[in-house]
Amino acid sequence: MKSIITLLILSLLISTGCSKKDKTKDKQMTENTLLQEWDGPYEGVPGFESMKLEDLEPAMDYAMAKHLEEIEKIAENKDAANFENTIVAMERSGKLVDRVYTYYGIWSSNKSSEEFRAIQQKLSPKLSDYQSKIRQNEKLFNRIKSVYEQSKNNPLEPQQQRVVDLVYKSFEMNGANLDKAGKERYAEINKELAKLYTNFSNNVLHDEENYVTFLNADQLSGLPESFIKSAQKEAERQGKPDQYAIVNTRSSMDPFLTYSDERALREKVWKNYYSRGDNGDKYDNNQIIKEILKLRDERVELLGYDNYAEWRLQDRMAKNPENAMNLLMAVWPSAVARVEEEVEDMQAIADRENNGIEIQAWDYRYYAEKVRQEKYNLDSEEVKNYLVLDNLTEAIFYVAGRLFDFNFEEITDGSVPVFHEDVKVYEVTSTTNGEHIGLFYLDPYARKGKRSGAWATTYRSYTSFDGETNVLASNNSNFVKAAKGEPVLVSWDDAETFFHEFGHALHFLSADVKYPTLNGGVRDYTEFQSQLLERWIYTDEVISKFLKHHDTGKPMPEKLITKIKKASKFNQGFATTEFLASAIMDMKYHTTNPEKIDPKTFEKETLDELGMPKELVMRHRSPHFGHVFSGEGYATGYYGYLWADVLTSDAAEAFAQAEGGFYDEALSQKLVDFLFAPRNAMDPAEAYRLFRGRDAEIDALMRDRGFPVPKE
Repeated sequence: MKSIITLLILSLLISTGCSKKDKTKDKQMTENTLLQEWDGPYEGVPGFESMKLEDLEPAMDYAMAKHLEEIEKIAENKDAANFENTIVAMERSGKLVDRVYTYYGIWSSNKSSEEFRAIQQKLSPKLSDYQSKIRQNEKLFNRIKSVYEQSKNNPLEPQQQRVVDLVYKSFEMNGANLDKAGKERYAEINKELAKLYTNFSNNVLHDEENYVTFLNADQLSGLPESFIKSAQKEAERQGKPDQYAIVNTRSSMDPFLTYSDERALREKVWKNYYSRGDNGDKYDNNQIIKEILKLRDERVELLGYDNYAEWRLQDRMAKNPENAMNLLMAVWPSAVARVEEEVEDMQAIADRENNGIEIQAWDYRYYAEKVRQEKYNLDSEEVKNYLVLDNLTEAIFYVAGRLFDFNFEEITDGSVPVFHEDVKVYEVTSTTNGEHIGLFYLDPYARKGKRSGAWATTYRSYTSFDGETNVLASNNSNFVKAAKGEPVLVSWDDAETFFHEFGHALHFLSADVKYPTLNGGVRDYTEFQSQLLERWIYTDEVISKFLKHHDTGKPMPEKLITKIKKASKFNQGFATTEFLASAIMDMKYHTTNPEKIDPKTFEKETLDELGMPKELVMRHRSPHFGHVFSGEGYATGYYGYLWADVLTSDAAEAFAQAEGGFYDEALSQKLVDFLFAPRNAMDPAEAYRLFRGRDAEIDALMRDRGFPVPKE
């Protein structure tokens, strides 16, 4: 259940105007599948099996109208404003919108289609108007402001005070104090941005779906057998059974570039992937980026800020763009220096092979793999043989049991509807007392209409202010489905990502907050918990119990384990620099006058000025940088992954030094109590200090990556 504040923050939903429905319309809406109360077991579950796309627009229209009626009732209350009749009433409102948005999110992320995207285009401005009507309701804000000011003189209990502070700050940051003309323009800008965000996302999805590289049997040199089978299966699905398909997603592109001996094809696949949204056609995103930047800048200027980054970061851990940029630039020189070393090693191998080439961006992964084998005698494909997706699923559940006291049991009786046959559902209970906690939905495979990457979400979050609710959490990946009867084998990087997203799910499942708003998060902190969970894949318990050969079932040999750990700092120049380039560009875009920005030239000139190695590109080039331009969640916030990684490395050292290591019971309890359960009920910096006994330091991060530790 999302709160009003969650709705305000969700950047894909920037607002909509709804007229009131008469009784006839109310009656019609009771038959709409998307508005139905969730029924069935486990406190009710979404009716994914009966969701109909034609119901979406009328359901969202109706839900928004009903929510606005609820808001108006709160705003018009004649009683003096207090926590219960204003803040709690807001927390209780909007349940219909929450319900419909669950289905909207499934169509948007997991089951997109041309038909849905047409509806999405119509809904985006409506959603924008709707949120503006809430944010700009003067009577409502006056009541919130009254409660906020009262609380400064007579503080409420901690979770109540945190909710009041967050609600007030969100309204203030979103124009509640503007005059009438300012509010009108603010709302207009949000509506325009909503359309642009939708267009940006759909353009990227178009290029992911339509730029497929088909191979013939004589073009498979170097590719692992498991990858070949998956590519063949994908080609069959696309109507070309005699060929092999390399789809335009990271999970397909990355292994192809790592193993294919066909350099010309590597270049083609690389260019397909990194030119998404940048092909000079009607799906090109460069002009959209420029329009987004101008509108964002105009909007924060209305609020009195110099730039978008200054406005955005005021309620993050970084507090301002200078602090964020200082962190990025503290790591940049070491990362670039390491890239130079990595390229020298790769060029040496290419020269020895008499290939007569100079290392290019589409060669990096291929020759890095050769260096890995030469330096560490570590073959990624050999490692992959021990990374079976089903076993990794058992591994994440094992870690959840040891650290969080959670047990996962697959539900196979069909009692919980799913939106696709690939989705598995697990009941989550307490290992100690069997208490029901929630459900975990796992959607692991790539398919047409599903956005790329990996992500986590909730269909219902834990709260206790109106009685305890269970959690419905979801993880989504894009692993390439194996041929029938074959195991799904993943790379080490993909295995880490699998643990990462499960960290988000554990954050949802372990929540202990009273009010819905507190299930939100501070963006440069919420990645910390998930990044930290990645460390458990390196633990001896996970390796010995779950990393088993897909064919023989034998555990990973000690010799290979040693190689993996020894090579853990390998290629950190590449990994760190491609990330930093994206994060720095994000910050530069939002601290520069947008009138001076042409995305294509601005990206190149900025990276040239930074000294970006020519053998690399940004992890997310501007025209497909969805974190930043398909919404506002990560806009000027991509740096947050590094900010969170500072916390991660520091916290991981605490576990490494603990008596019981990464499964130390006392430290695990502090992990749950201070870093996971509070969600946003506590200031992140204070929460971390309660866990660690001090603030995080950058030294551990530099040690983790094999970079020089800064001197005092």
